[in-house]
Amino acid sequence: MIYLLLAIISSALVSIIMRLSENSTKNNIAMLSINYLMCLILAGFYTGFSNLYVLSEGMNQSIMLGLLNGILYLSSFILLQRNINKNGVILSSLFMKLGILIPMLISIVFFHEFPSLIQSLGFLIALASIIFMNFQKDQTNINFKWGLILLLFVNGITDAMAKIFDEVGNSLLSEQFLFYTFLFAFVISMILAIKKKSDLNKNVLFYGLILGIPNYFSARFLLQSLQTVPAVIVYPTFSVGTIISVTIAGMILFQEKLFKYQKVAMIGILIALVLLNI
Repeated sequence: MIYLLLAIISSALVSIIMRLSENSTKNNIAMLSINYLMCLILAGFYTGFSNLYVLSEGMNQSIMLGLLNGILYLSSFILLQRNINKNGVILSSLFMKLGILIPMLISIVFFHEFPSLIQSLGFLIALASIIFMNFQKDQTNINFKWGLILLLFVNGITDAMAKIFDEVGNSLLSEQFLFYTFLFAFVISMILAIKKKSDLNKNVLFYGLILGIPNYFSARFLLQSLQTVPAVIVYPTFSVGTIISVTIAGMILFQEKLFKYQKVAMIGILIALVLLNI
């Protein structure tokens, strides 16, 4: 469980650092490129630069899954960055972590890890809380913040890639899987940064480098957790721990506040995540 705790801490730091950087970087794609460069360096260090490509069964599979995961990682980060600027760190991190619904469904349907009746109840409460959180008092219809919904979906698929690799990949090549994930994310983000002529300055460089550290370890520790603990335990615990950490940080560090409907929905979501973890 130590890997799971470290994954929670790392994941919370990612959201907090992105919130701290928003006034200095202005959605700069170059910051994400520097972030992935740091992830790439760390992945190369832990993999061993002489072991980046080995003639072993499952190596090509690790590269292909890394390519897909890299695209998803970059998309998830761009969505998270934009949602933090528009909706704040608490709501953005909340919806990002509610993406656990997707990898848990994948674990049930494809890998036959079935939740208990109480965990199933948690699913329903979580979905109801998402709808309630988006309800506006002055409107007769439910007003969905589609940026948050898209963040939930993309991040859920991204998180599920760790479970997919754990099931169909070679566990001995997990470090290589992470290396190619960040390699492809770095290359694609660099292409976008050059195309958009994204500004590279000392703030972008600084925040990109420090962001890459918890970003890499969040992925690494989550993957290590899934190798020893069932996904139906890992994902809910990972989510509720991150949500609680980021919510406390958002209220203390950034004076963010939750409105009445959001407070009720937040309670519902926390209850749901606890039920999912039983």
